[in-house]
Amino acid sequence: MSDKPLHPRTRAVHHGIRRSQYGEMAEALFMTQGFSYDSAEQAEARFINSGPDEFIYARYGNPTSRMFEDRIANIEGAEDAFATASGMAAVNGALMGFVKPGDHIVSSRALFGSCLYVLDLLARFGVEISYVDGTDIEQWRAAIRPATKAVFFETVSNPTLEVIDVTAVAQLAHAVGALVIADNVFSTPVYSRAIEQGADVVVYSATKHIDGSGRCLGGVICGSRHFVREVAEPYLKHTGGAISPFNAWNMLNGLTTMDLRVRAQTDSAMKFATAMEDDLKLPRVIYPGLASHAQHDLAMRQMGAGGTMVAVDLGSKDAAFTAMNRMRIFQISNNLGDAKSIVTHPTTTTHQRLSEETRLQLGITPGLLRLSIGLEDAGDLIEDFRQALA
Repeated sequence: MSDKPLHPRTRAVHHGIRRSQYGEMAEALFMTQGFSYDSAEQAEARFINSGPDEFIYARYGNPTSRMFEDRIANIEGAEDAFATASGMAAVNGALMGFVKPGDHIVSSRALFGSCLYVLDLLARFGVEISYVDGTDIEQWRAAIRPATKAVFFETVSNPTLEVIDVTAVAQLAHAVGALVIADNVFSTPVYSRAIEQGADVVVYSATKHIDGSGRCLGGVICGSRHFVREVAEPYLKHTGGAISPFNAWNMLNGLTTMDLRVRAQTDSAMKFATAMEDDLKLPRVIYPGLASHAQHDLAMRQMGAGGTMVAVDLGSKDAAFTAMNRMRIFQISNNLGDAKSIVTHPTTTTHQRLSEETRLQLGITPGLLRLSIGLEDAGDLIEDFRQALA
């Protein structure tokens, strides 16, 4: 076999597979909460130091979960990964397992509501949090100080699709020895090069594009072997944040088609956003793939594509609700990255716990709709939105 590196699409199908003695083609689902030992001595040895193919308890690890961890780490370019029960378990584990009272974190203020909750929780336990406009590198420069322990941001923010310059922020953070933790959900593993660009830790909600069919919850933390196994894993395995084997098996199946799905969704998202801007003349269409996007050039350098998410502003909550209720193909939900196209009203759902002042500061207006473009025909989606506005 050639030594030429395999394409990520190929690795997403083959990497990390562990076959049983039966030689099955599909990844095996090991539905077990525990494991037996050949002897008491073996049990003792395994609890002292278990290897990558030695398992103790499903909360600590499982062969199916380990296949998913190895595969996503390989795709992401990380040394290791730990699969979690949800995306928020990954965010919580990466942050809570790392910091202690008195530490300082600098974060972009444009975050998913539950991410903001985790940071608020850390503040209640004595961690100092400084928030910045993630698109303004000078605010990062002013906020990061010698005592800063970590920086945290969404590479593309939810829901207003602001793009963070990973390399620039990482350079500032690394200059003071701070860890760079990036939530990469909107970028997806297909377009992400966050670790190559300077991130130390990347977290995903695997519920989104990795599963891609709205079947189950899952998350993953990718990073150095030291961070994953000595920082994140002890916190997660003792607090119960590990993924279930069944969900890990679903995620493995999702990875095999992820590249094809995400690229098709991105192609449709570009067509949809262009139609919203050029044909329907909506005053505010946010999509990183459009030249009108404030960080379009950065998005193209960093991801090479605009991604699967689009945001539009219809001017008021009433107009947004009327359009949502008239849609025939778009499903009203708060998920994203699904094969089915989804429309979300962030003001009243995903970001409703924020104050009105904070929402408006972040650009989350009453008329803003977040649109996750699925695998339907792009023309059908455009026509569905057009008739909803009629």
